[in-house]
Amino acid sequence: MVTYSDSGVDISLEEITVSKLASKLKPTLKNRDIITESGHFAALVKLGNKGIAMSTDGVGSKILIAKMMEKYDTIGIDCIAMVVNDLLCVGAEPIALVDYLAVETPNPEIASEIAAGLVKGAELSKIAIIGGETASLPEIVKDFDLAGTGIGFVDLDKIITGENIKGDDILIGIRSSGIHSNGLSLARKALFEKGKFKINDNVGNSRNTVGEELLKPTEIYVHPIIELLGKNFNIKGLAHITGGGFNNLKRLNKNVGFSITDLPEPQPIFKLIHQQGVPIKEMYNVFNMGIGFVVITSPEDSDNVLKALNKNVEAYEIGKVNFNSEEITITTFEDKILKY
Repeated sequence: MVTYSDSGVDISLEEITVSKLASKLKPTLKNRDIITESGHFAALVKLGNKGIAMSTDGVGSKILIAKMMEKYDTIGIDCIAMVVNDLLCVGAEPIALVDYLAVETPNPEIASEIAAGLVKGAELSKIAIIGGETASLPEIVKDFDLAGTGIGFVDLDKIITGENIKGDDILIGIRSSGIHSNGLSLARKALFEKGKFKINDNVGNSRNTVGEELLKPTEIYVHPIIELLGKNFNIKGLAHITGGGFNNLKRLNKNVGFSITDLPEPQPIFKLIHQQGVPIKEMYNVFNMGIGFVVITSPEDSDNVLKALNKNVEAYEIGKVNFNSEEITITTFEDKILKY
């Protein structure tokens, strides 16, 4: 059996650490007119008749896959995707980002490849990269780390927080491109240490190698979601499915439960990881398992929302909200029912 903690990542300890940090920072919220507090996907501060959204994130250990592949021209897309997808979750349109590149030793060639990915990500999300910082930290950083902070805006009367979610609302899942930028420590432990796979081995009958599957850029959902928000639909909640899987739905509303019953078949890379001894519950507790974003809407609007999304992406009705429960239940691709 292989778990996330075996790979050096303790989710429970991370949650405690974040809670300690957030509790110390909470008094600063009184300094400005804050709309959402920490814990949501993006923070919102009121500025005139607009809500200004902010989010920050990084690429994580996907950088180590890029190093193994000697290919750095897509991780910039991941950096931007992780930030702009979070901004979308409050109904905000992403507009700009600053990046932070911390290096052990400056490498102009690698930096140029990283920049190519950042440019591509900016094009896909229609944002401007308005600045950034590069720091040489030889005694702190090994190789390099890449992160970004983004801002977006939303009219005050169009902010989506999830507080209006109620029983029988419909969950619509949007397909991920694969593993995205979460759980790579577990994936590497399972595939390369336990499974003894090489970076250039093929994934099942696929023409893609393990490295190619793990390095696939995180899907950017800006275009389909912004187009959806421009229509007159009753959108109750928006969730970016990242590390922690569908537990991310609780960031929208802790007072309801979610019943996920109709997931599409996950991509082969997830099955390959599972086959190396990662328990099925751990898989759904760590990875997106094929769904990278969730839209929550009223039953009356669900068919139209699904049709609108399927013009741009692969979307599916995957379940519904349970008002009388705070539990998340998931019917897996193995037809096992998990409870969180």
